[in-house]
Amino acid sequence: MRIGMALNYAGGFRETAAELADFEKAGLDIVFVPEAYSYDAVSQLGYLAAVTERVELASGIMQLYSRTPTLTAMTAAGLDFVSDGRFSLGIGASGPQVIEGWHGVPYDAPLARTRETIEICRAVWRRERLVYNGAHYQIPLPAGQGTGLGKPLKLINHPVRERIPIILAAIGPKNVELAAELAEGWEPIFYYPEKANEVWGASLAAGTARRDPSLPPLDVFAQTALAIGDDVKGLIDLIRPVQALYIGGMGARTKNFYNNLAVRYGYGKEAAAIQDAYLAGRKDEAAGLIPQELLEHVSLIGPRSFVAERVAAMRESGVTTLNVAPMAGTHSERVALIEQIKELAA
Repeated sequence: MRIGMALNYAGGFRETAAELADFEKAGLDIVFVPEAYSYDAVSQLGYLAAVTERVELASGIMQLYSRTPTLTAMTAAGLDFVSDGRFSLGIGASGPQVIEGWHGVPYDAPLARTRETIEICRAVWRRERLVYNGAHYQIPLPAGQGTGLGKPLKLINHPVRERIPIILAAIGPKNVELAAELAEGWEPIFYYPEKANEVWGASLAAGTARRDPSLPPLDVFAQTALAIGDDVKGLIDLIRPVQALYIGGMGARTKNFYNNLAVRYGYGKEAAAIQDAYLAGRKDEAAGLIPQELLEHVSLIGPRSFVAERVAAMRESGVTTLNVAPMAGTHSERVALIEQIKELAA
């Protein structure tokens, strides 16, 4: 399995970028730059492309609704250019709380928009004259919807690659099916290897049945916290506030994809209680309600032997890339964790 990591620039971006060289030497394979409603990912990825040599770079994730499909394609081609072919386009639909609350556009038809965006991106990268007549994107803009002066264009530049890897963030059944059909990679959240087949197996099988044979096998990215040692079990409680935020507060009571995932994992009663507490402002109580079993099965925290067992479970369930968050007090300790998990995943 490969090893990935999300960029954490809480201590300052320039310092974090300099430290990335050490993770690269330790064997890190791919680094993700988040976006959400913080700084944009693109400017940071361009900077990282200039100060790294081997590690792959990925957006983690760009939200579909925040850019037109052609701009997404242009941006990905540009990042692949400045990184000498090391960029992967991580995209996802996000949710209405961010898309409507931050970007101010309707959160409509996420599945269809994902499919159309992927198809448009690949047409741009092949340098085709872009003519696309989808349900949600029509290029050029049809007569009657603008000046009528638009004409089919193709990308001026010759991309480094005409097939830039696309990683789709997805947890819903239909979106996971779409990832298995169209994307090079799939990134779920709170990946529980023993329950993955029960929750996503049918969706993955249905999508794989329609997968283009020219695509490589699906790269499955499992996000997980990482700490290795005989005295680190207590660190698992640091995950509680994050899971409480997602399961309890990331979305409305009637539309929370992460809460739905907890229910599908078999924690329906707990998910309801977590959401009730979180939305009532009792965030500490919500964090305390996260099932210990869930925490232990979606993380890599414990003695080396325990972590080795969990890595084996991840591998057996189909994970191909571990996207870890190393938990340690110093930079050198975090680098050492990357070296250790690289060994265990080999």
